[in-house]
Amino acid sequence: MDIDIDTIEQFLKGCEDKGNLTAMFKQRFPGVSLTRCEPSDLSGEIPFRSHEEFDIHLVDGRDHCWKITRQLLEATGVVVVEKKR
Repeated sequence: MDIDIDTIEQFLKGCEDKGNLTAMFKQRFPGVSLTRCEPSDLSGEIPFRSHEEFDIHLVDGRDHCWKITRQLLEATGVVVVEKKR
């Protein structure tokens, strides 16, 4: 799948309505999965991109079980880890 990570990153940075993030993401990026989680859920994993408010991890869901990947061409979705302030 061809994920435009730069466009996704800009969308996440500019999204002020975090309560509707998932619905807006699915509308804007059909076919790309989005998972939101706590920092402890991915402790030890190195993010693909890191920002002040969140980290972005890439997911490869082509097999039965999904896995974190650092390869953009293998990515079928993203995991957003919202940082605590």
